[in-house]
Amino acid sequence: DALTSMLLEENLKTREQVAQSTTDFLTRQLADAKRNLDGLDSKLAVFKRQYMGQLPGDEDNNMKILMGLNSQLDANTQTLNRAQQDKAYTESLLAQQVSAWKSSQSSNNPQSLDQQLTALQTQLLQLQARYTDDHPDVIKTKADIAEVKKRLAEVNTAASKGSDSPDKGNLNEPPEIRQLRLQVHQYDGVIAQASRDQKRLQDDIRVYQGRVALSPAVEEQYKSLTRDYDTALKFYQDLLAKKSESEMASDMERRQQGEQMRLLNPANLPDTPSFPNRLLFTGGGLGMGLALGLGLALWLELRDKAIRTEQDVAAALGLPMLVSVPWLTDGIETKDENRKFWGRSKQPPEESKEKETVEV
Repeated sequence: DALTSMLLEENLKTREQVAQSTTDFLTRQLADAKRNLDGLDSKLAVFKRQYMGQLPGDEDNNMKILMGLNSQLDANTQTLNRAQQDKAYTESLLAQQVSAWKSSQSSNNPQSLDQQLTALQTQLLQLQARYTDDHPDVIKTKADIAEVKKRLAEVNTAASKGSDSPDKGNLNEPPEIRQLRLQVHQYDGVIAQASRDQKRLQDDIRVYQGRVALSPAVEEQYKSLTRDYDTALKFYQDLLAKKSESEMASDMERRQQGEQMRLLNPANLPDTPSFPNRLLFTGGGLGMGLALGLGLALWLELRDKAIRTEQDVAAALGLPMLVSVPWLTDGIETKDENRKFWGRSKQPPEESKEKETVEV
């Protein structure tokens, strides 16, 4: 019973040690697997940030965006060409309108106005010498002089402003000319915006064309990274499951709820020996002794070449025996006449044949 109890205690202790060592080993393996998984996760995240928009699954989206950008570029090119054509047409109309207006305003130049003013002042002096200030001709001439002075002042003011900002045109220009100048300015804005949009669209098209061209190489690298990541993740999950099972087994061993060895029947002394079977061994020994004795006797008989009887002589020599001579002993062997046949000296058949021949 003491030996059995010791065996049970050692078995329980061994199982606890094995379960705990397994848990410790899986814990170390799990930590290594987690570090490897975190490293691959970081590489995958960096790769996704570096090749954003070029990953597998983005090809269709990139192609759609590229087609949309090409359509926008075509529309923008048409808008730019139309704005340039409209600007050129408006500038030609503006040049015609300005030329016509300037030709119509040739009479309002300062020199002609000065000449008109001088002539009106001379005419006023002549009228004042003949009439009073209330005379209608005098009043009309004074009004004409005032009108010419006003026009001369406006022309001088417009000329000074025009010299300060020649690009803006004359403020006394007709509304049609000012409207044409405004249209030209608007077309300049449209052309500038269309040019900026065209450059932006061309840059975007080059970017997406590069993404489409790099998609196969990026896809190969991405597949390699994801394959390594999936393998590491599966290995980590397997280790995690095994660690949980090992911890549960260790806990069950500590609580003695796992597999246990119990003493079912106490040890006792046997009533009869299970080995050896005496009756069987006795019968077997007797049979083997008889067989060995018979075999030995047969073997000795077969090896014995001595001639003792007439039949032995006839069998050995093939001749009839005329006379037989009895065994003669010397004085030394008289006391042992009854010794066993195998103790007697045996005469070989050749000597016996010679002796018998002599006797005959």
